[in-house]
Amino acid sequence: MGRGDKVMTIDVKVPDIGDFSDVPVVSILVSVGDVVSEEDPLIEVESDKATMEVPSPAAGKVAEIKVSEGDPVSEGTLIVVLEGDAAASAAAPEAEAAPAAVATPAPAAPAAPSAPAAATATVTDSGFSKAHASPSVRAFARQLDIDIAKVNGTGRKGRILREDVTAFLKSSTASAPATAPAQGGMGIPPIPAVDFSKFGPIENVEMPRIKKISGPALHRSWLNIPHVTHNDEADITDLDKYRKEMDTIAKENGYRVTLLSFVIKASVSALKEHWEFNSSLHPDGDKLIKKDFYNIGFAADTPNGLMVPVIKDADRKGIVEISKDLLELSGKARDGKLKGDDMSGATFTISSLGGIGGTSFTPIVNAPEVAILGLTRSKMAPVWNGEEFVPRLMQPLSLSYDHRAVDGALAARFCVTLKTLLGDMRKLMW
Repeated sequence: MGRGDKVMTIDVKVPDIGDFSDVPVVSILVSVGDVVSEEDPLIEVESDKATMEVPSPAAGKVAEIKVSEGDPVSEGTLIVVLEGDAAASAAAPEAEAAPAAVATPAPAAPAAPSAPAAATATVTDSGFSKAHASPSVRAFARQLDIDIAKVNGTGRKGRILREDVTAFLKSSTASAPATAPAQGGMGIPPIPAVDFSKFGPIENVEMPRIKKISGPALHRSWLNIPHVTHNDEADITDLDKYRKEMDTIAKENGYRVTLLSFVIKASVSALKEHWEFNSSLHPDGDKLIKKDFYNIGFAADTPNGLMVPVIKDADRKGIVEISKDLLELSGKARDGKLKGDDMSGATFTISSLGGIGGTSFTPIVNAPEVAILGLTRSKMAPVWNGEEFVPRLMQPLSLSYDHRAVDGALAARFCVTLKTLLGDMRKLMW
């Protein structure tokens, strides 16, 4: 910066982070005096669903840091004051408009009954400086009756992760007296540790942060939900012919029309006919929460792991609009630019492995949803039409559901409705 340059200060505030408020700051990523570039992360915040980095809206020098680790922040909270030259500042977008890049989203899962109160208490916990952990991890430790101050953190700057608590539990139970059989959470015996180096060369490979955080959520869903998977297949011969015609036109306009667009459209119609699949269990356990909106999540494969963006109000969109949403959200997922709102509010999820292969699988229900649809690769197969076998393109369907909310007969009817819609594309327009 030259002697004649005018120095300006930029107030950096928390941008739109979705439907979250009072989320704790888990890491301060800069220090006073640091020189940062535009989009460099400044702080890291964590909700129960995602860990998000707040990026710098402009290049400059960190003059003041207005928050500390553990402070609750919401949209508009002042976090950092930057010093920069007038030219650079004028070219930079407003701090409040800067997007928050989601670094490690996790599938939504129902919080334990004590979680909300625990999260609030943790922010002002006098022992916060002694144990560097998020409210959700603290609540998890309290559920297991573990003193979090005794847990060693393996996250950034020693932050205690959920798996650190689980590892501490396993080590504690493993060292218990032989007269008392060791058990892990939910009364399940832990898997004993094995020293594999005795058998040959090994290497410890760090898991991506997305898997570290989403893994425990999936584990929780698997343990808490009585999963059942119903398998069926749909004849998509005519639909795929029409899809290819649409895709040819779409490519000329910069997007693609895939089978997933049609499955999303058909799923919305099936959800309207069988509303139980678009519901959630009420916390009291004896009611279903019927939802009159249709937000469809889809599993996106990224270099860092699985992410689940959500297409909002899918019932109000046609094939073209859904296809464009798929393209935009998939790109943001690969680039790590999804915001919290992009991954929240799903009522039903679809996981497609069609581009890779397989014949069927058991997708894990993304709680608090009650069902998830899995797709594998379609294949040509001989189908009897009443007079002869004819080649038809068949799409396998794997529907996993929460047996507390949905029974087997209803699951079969849902799949019949879905494959009927996919078998006759005219019905998708009803």
